[in-house]
Amino acid sequence: MATVRPLQQAPNQIELSIGGMTCASCASRIEKKLNRMDGVTATVNYATEKASVAYHDGVTPDDLIATVEKTGYTAALPMPAPDDSLRSLRIRLFTAIVLSVPVVVLAMVPAWQFTHWQWLSLTLAAPVVVHGGLPFHQAAWTNLRHGAATMDTLVSLGTLAAFGWSLWALFFGTAGTPGMTHPFTLDITRTDGSGAIYLEAAAGVTTFILAGRYFEARSKRRAGAALRALLEIGAKDVTVLRDGSERRIPIADLAVGDVFAVRPGEKIATDGVVEDGASAVDASMLTGESVPVEVGPGDAVVGATVNAGGRLVVRAIRVGADTQLAQMAKLVEQAQTGKAAAQRLADRISGVFVPIVIALAAATLGWWVGTGSGWTAAFTAAVAVLIIACPCALGLATPTALLVGTGRGAQLGILIKGPEVLESTRTVDTIVLDKTGTVTTGRMTLADAVPAPGQDREELLRLAAAVEAASEHPIAQAIVRAGADRSPLPPVTGFANLEGLGVTGTVEGRTVLVGRPQLLRDRGYRVPAEVEQAMVAAQAAGQTAVVAGWDGAARGILTVADTVKPTSREAITALRRLGLTPVLLTGDNETVARAVAAEVGIDEVIAEVLPADKVDVVKRLQADGKVVAAAGDGVNDAAMLAQADLGLAMGTGTDVAIEASDLTLVRGDLLAAVDAIRLSRRTLRIIKSNLFWAFAYNVAALPLAAAGLLNPMIAGAAMAFSSVFVVGNSLRLRRFAGVKRVARPRGSSW
Repeated sequence: MATVRPLQQAPNQIELSIGGMTCASCASRIEKKLNRMDGVTATVNYATEKASVAYHDGVTPDDLIATVEKTGYTAALPMPAPDDSLRSLRIRLFTAIVLSVPVVVLAMVPAWQFTHWQWLSLTLAAPVVVHGGLPFHQAAWTNLRHGAATMDTLVSLGTLAAFGWSLWALFFGTAGTPGMTHPFTLDITRTDGSGAIYLEAAAGVTTFILAGRYFEARSKRRAGAALRALLEIGAKDVTVLRDGSERRIPIADLAVGDVFAVRPGEKIATDGVVEDGASAVDASMLTGESVPVEVGPGDAVVGATVNAGGRLVVRAIRVGADTQLAQMAKLVEQAQTGKAAAQRLADRISGVFVPIVIALAAATLGWWVGTGSGWTAAFTAAVAVLIIACPCALGLATPTALLVGTGRGAQLGILIKGPEVLESTRTVDTIVLDKTGTVTTGRMTLADAVPAPGQDREELLRLAAAVEAASEHPIAQAIVRAGADRSPLPPVTGFANLEGLGVTGTVEGRTVLVGRPQLLRDRGYRVPAEVEQAMVAAQAAGQTAVVAGWDGAARGILTVADTVKPTSREAITALRRLGLTPVLLTGDNETVARAVAAEVGIDEVIAEVLPADKVDVVKRLQADGKVVAAAGDGVNDAAMLAQADLGLAMGTGTDVAIEASDLTLVRGDLLAAVDAIRLSRRTLRIIKSNLFWAFAYNVAALPLAAAGLLNPMIAGAAMAFSSVFVVGNSLRLRRFAGVKRVARPRGSSW
């Protein structure tokens, strides 16, 4: 794609739906045309088929649309009606299959060639070539006008040559004679071509290429789903406080300055400032911070985060497009727009192959005429060159490998979105890893219980968990889960939640306090030096610690942490073997990030970054010449995944991250990232070998065509053999084996 200029330079912005693009070079062509207009800055995204345009006064949307149409494509303002292009392609494909199968069978089985069979073949093949192949012919015409050649040019040229010659042979040659047959012979004999038809090649190639395009279009259609998923995670309605009463209103009706209530478990409706109440807010999906943030009056809160504790009263300070969530949606959109989809490998090959074939056909024509063989023989040989040059397997090379590869990937917990992601896996050399939910579990668990001298560890956990069982705080729940796993928890009475300090309650006749050291000191409890030292050590290790005490003294501490997944260290080692340099990138604090990095073997750590900063880090690495893969699971990772050359989303994460990524790791296991890169690279190698053989069989027959020795059976055999080989080669992916996992103990380490 062309250089992207900032859209903010012009006061007016518009998004256009672009039609007729067949490859990334089409998007680049449109982008250049728009950017040549005075006062216009445009970026065109081939994957989403959208143009984002900023323009000054004096330019109208009609001017923009007219410019696109002059370039040979269609443009329109986005319509709310659902896109039915995939349905149209599906109908076109199924129609072509139904009509072309009898044509191919009749041509290849002489025993079934009844009287006038050739006219039935023409009747069936004509709609396939004309209607089924219309997208290729239109794209080829557009490419011709701009002096370009792509796979569409090759397909259109070959199919029209085969169909046109068949029409000539039927109406002006001897092919239309009643009782005409194509004997099943592969011998090389010279013919003037007047008795040969190539309708099966024209119909078969069109159908195979249509099948390939359908499978690609089906995966490409999901490209814009990330933005929809991102905007849907926010609250849909909100409880506002007006005139002394609570009213439930749609989120769209909320205005800056409105005061609204947030109950425990609810999403905060929009960005604001707490006016009353105290609670813990789970902001991990936006910030990456694994520990819930304690908030109280005067603290800022962000829309779409979850209130995990008590009731809050918040005053709205930003709504609609100004919120952090909306800004993140804009980041994702900009990252997707600026990420040029890789042009199909077949297009690049065709760009070189088509001019060579045309030159060879012209040379063949000239040679035959120059040797005095006559125009009929000359045209026969020249057209035969065009016919044999169009390999039907070209359309199967990528889709069949993708179908087998994605099927095997699904068995291994890997979803590959489309062919355009594969080329990045070959050259990727750096992998940026989010911490929470990717390298770690993303769930607070009890890391350790450290009793004071002379105290029992099991009793410390049992009594602390009993009191915390009445709390909704995520740290409390981590302690409760660990305690309940060991023994039934005794009942608690007189429970009280002391805002910002901790909890207290009576268990088995003892008043138990769990929380900050200040809580115990305020109640006159003694905190031994050993407990203080254990707190400092836990915090230095990146863990969160609370003190538990009863009978006037602190009895120990309990530490919770977002624990590393059992396979993460093994996965980092395997990624290094694949030639990737891992980088830990997180919104969490520096101490926690470095502790996790040390545990899994990552040297480079970038911590305490906002979502926009994550995108900037990826851009900086790309500017340094790195090909960057990124793995994450949260909303805050979506823009980073879209910006990266290869985005990998943990399937256990948010829909937003999954939709913005190129590969989805269903298991949520980082070892799946190793399998994903290995499988993608293997699939790309298969696609390349498929393309080689798709051309090889046909190229081998080019000398026969140029010499006037091509007969329909040789053309049909080349088509069949190349297709069978491509399918067989793709099926080798079914034997792909994932990384063997080392069995590791699960659960707490203590």
